[in-house]
Amino acid sequence: MNKEYVMLERMQDTIAAISTAVSESGIGIIRISGPQAIDAASLLFRSPGGKKNLREVPSHTIHYGFICDPDDQIIDEVLVSVMRSPKTYTAEDTVEINCHGGVLAMKKVLDAVLHCDRYLHSDCSAKAEEADIHVRAAQPGEFTKRAFLNGRIDLSRAEAVMDLIEAKNEFALRNSVSQVRGSLYHRIQDLRKRILYQIAHIEASLDDPENLDFAPHMEEFGRELQSWISCVEKMIRTSEDGRLAAEGIKTVLVGKPNAGKSSFLNLLLGEDRAIVTEVAGTTRDLLTETIHVQGITLLVTDTAGIRDTEDTVEKIGVQRAEQSVKDADLLLWIADSSADLDENDERIAALLSGRRSIILLNKTDLEEKCGEQDIRELMRNDTSEDPVIIPFSAKEGTGYEELVQVLKDLFFHGKLTWNDEVVITNVRHKAMLEQALDSLRRAMDSYHARMSEDFLSIDLMSAYEALGAILGEEVGEDLVNEIFDRFCMGK
Repeated sequence: MNKEYVMLERMQDTIAAISTAVSESGIGIIRISGPQAIDAASLLFRSPGGKKNLREVPSHTIHYGFICDPDDQIIDEVLVSVMRSPKTYTAEDTVEINCHGGVLAMKKVLDAVLHCDRYLHSDCSAKAEEADIHVRAAQPGEFTKRAFLNGRIDLSRAEAVMDLIEAKNEFALRNSVSQVRGSLYHRIQDLRKRILYQIAHIEASLDDPENLDFAPHMEEFGRELQSWISCVEKMIRTSEDGRLAAEGIKTVLVGKPNAGKSSFLNLLLGEDRAIVTEVAGTTRDLLTETIHVQGITLLVTDTAGIRDTEDTVEKIGVQRAEQSVKDADLLLWIADSSADLDENDERIAALLSGRRSIILLNKTDLEEKCGEQDIRELMRNDTSEDPVIIPFSAKEGTGYEELVQVLKDLFFHGKLTWNDEVVITNVRHKAMLEQALDSLRRAMDSYHARMSEDFLSIDLMSAYEALGAILGEEVGEDLVNEIFDRFCMGK
């Protein structure tokens, strides 16, 4: 992408939007950014004494006053923050109007900003310069997009801003904050510098082979190349754990009717969300809830009890239950320890075959008719792995802590902690890392084959460019627009 070209596109416009939630709250913020941000705000702002001009105030100061309409009628009492470029979020002149958080109040203030040109011809604009001042509504993510295009942040940090806003648990929040602060940027940038240094060394030896011979450095280069491959492989390995931790583990509850699936869901939620009765087959459709358990996000789907049935509606529910199993990250089989195993349990065991699963031997508070050994014997026919079985009671809550620990071990291998480790949660970043890894491995193949340095240089440059795409170097305009279009308005 010609970055300079994109920067010119509408970058001379001054933009504005409500940057807080459009709902009743204590405070609402209208953000204005662009070359005429301070001029526009000065047309609307009235200080208590009527003498303060926002054009003349120092940068990064806050001023009490009022926003008025063209007839000089007060719209709202406000605090106005004036911040001059380049030390602002967008690296442009920025004004933030802190008004009362009523929906109507925020919209009226924003409307005043967007139509500030009306003030130029009103009686109350005597102090304003008679010049064209125009402010348009910001597009979704346009403030952060300008921060990227103006070079204040790279693309990985811009994407982390949206991840921060959408964070569903503590891991996602901390990882996003880390990337906003540049953890991924610095890791990628360091790797690119090392690759570029070797490319330059190779190219210099190719241009002047009589004075610069790369051959004596080949062994050292091989070790360096292997370290790059290991670094990229390590980042890619974090992506699956990162996705599960940030987005949530798709968890499907399976079991026979009245095994306790809905009771288990209610236990996790801490409320009676799913209907629980003594009547078998109460759950007919899929019920999905997002549940946060000690830093883990579970997207839990309760399903119809799996059994042979002649009831048309229940039969559809069973089919949907079996279909939902295919897309699950985790299957939780709620097995009834107070009932004997039957052909329906065999059907469920077959669904678990080859899938990540945990078996909760529920109703341990009742007389046992089915134990762990019975389950293991049944599962032995369908899987070579020894199943994870946890004695559980949804009624009394026993086995809950053990379940949480098993979840952490099963998905995060005990290694996902709140430290400074770079964890890849973005699908685009993973794709670029995989491209870079392919190029580095091709370079390693060329190294082992003792091929010409030209081949090394070509593959190293491909890896360098793929890593650069993570930071926003050499990416297309369409991709930039696609990334920022998913941002919320006002950010």
